[in-house]
Amino acid sequence: MQNILIINGWHSFAASQGRFNKSLFDLTQAHFESTDDYLVRTTEIEKGYNVEEEVTKYLWADTIIYHTPIWWFYLPFKFKQYLDEVLTAGYGEDKGMWISDGRNQKNPEINYGTGGLLHGKNYVLTTSWNAPEGAFSLPDEFFKEISVDNGPMSGFHGMNRYLGLELLKSLKFYDVEKNADIKAQLRSYKEFLNKKFKVRLTSLDYEAH
Repeated sequence: MQNILIINGWHSFAASQGRFNKSLFDLTQAHFESTDDYLVRTTEIEKGYNVEEEVTKYLWADTIIYHTPIWWFYLPFKFKQYLDEVLTAGYGEDKGMWISDGRNQKNPEINYGTGGLLHGKNYVLTTSWNAPEGAFSLPDEFFKEISVDNGPMSGFHGMNRYLGLELLKSLKFYDVEKNADIKAQLRSYKEFLNKKFKVRLTSLDYEAH
């Protein structure tokens, strides 16, 4: 049995309504709760959180699934605050998320970022963008052919590596504001869940069919 923590990083601000990320969040929760093979805990930044409880969730989880929109090329500010608070509270052997930056005074130039304590766990990241895919992939476009993961989200991935987490998959949903086929994007995400996190029907499901 695997423990799954699902985090929706969206929160209300300006004109953002968060419908797409809520759809991803709900789809993810429904997928894992459709079987007895997984245990699920969730966090929705919009609803608030208790910092110490969130530290416990990170320690409990085998896989963390982050859903976040991208605002001004990074995370929503309350989601960033959440990470600042929770990761800071998770410092030390007694808390169990990370113990140091991994370096030694004898050679402080090496081993930075090796003090995480969450080894053996992994994470999935979904990001939703107003930018089209071509802004990253086409020559002379805005991001100069630098990918999402090596560009805007490189710091986010570094944060997770710092904790000892391994990236399982980074999924990008482009042009969500103007030209996206939302049904197709949700369908492709569901296909990813079915492939990476297979579920067995419960006895109730069998009876229903």
